[in-house]
Amino acid sequence: SGGVPRGVCLPSSPPSASPSPLFPPFCVSLPPLLQAEGEYKELMEKKTIVLADKAKIEAVISELEAKKVEALQQTYEKVNKDFGGIFGSLLGGGAKARLSTVEGQSIDEGLVINVGFGDVWKKNLTELSGGQKSLVALSLVLALLKFKPAPLYILDEVDAALDLSHTQNIGTMIATHFKQSQFLVVSLKQGMFNNANCLFTTKLVDGSSTVTRSVPAAAAAKAAAPK
Repeated sequence: SGGVPRGVCLPSSPPSASPSPLFPPFCVSLPPLLQAEGEYKELMEKKTIVLADKAKIEAVISELEAKKVEALQQTYEKVNKDFGGIFGSLLGGGAKARLSTVEGQSIDEGLVINVGFGDVWKKNLTELSGGQKSLVALSLVLALLKFKPAPLYILDEVDAALDLSHTQNIGTMIATHFKQSQFLVVSLKQGMFNNANCLFTTKLVDGSSTVTRSVPAAAAAKAAAPK
């Protein structure tokens, strides 16, 4: 008939040789073969799509990695600059601080804090006094905050381990570097109050806690000065 053949028989020996009962013709049914061929083509098409999607994902990952490295570098440079400037203004006397990478490592693998006085860099932070360590930590925190400023900060007795001169420097630094932010500072030392715009003093009166509001003389003079 003129229909589609249902199978093909392949000889197991060359055409010139006589048929052997030990090696009968090898017959293959066409429909399963055609189905397998169709599945193979479909799988190859899917493979091509998957490889193309993989290439796109890898390209996006590479682009994001490059942006991450660029953002880290910009953040590092800005924070490092502010860190050194804030520490120098807090401690004075040629004090300086910096963030540096470990030799053979990148920024995202970690940073090291270096502190120096004059031309001499300390080998380890253990060489610093308790007050100096406090100023290093405060400088780094403020440098990070300065990178993305917030409208309000609260500092609770950050000057507890500092002497009066360094306490006063904190107030000066806040007034200089954070002009667009408000600070609520809890302190027991007079040096911190000199740069305040407003003071709330708490004390016990006849066994009861009272709060008194006042304006420092420097702030009052600044407010009264013609603009």
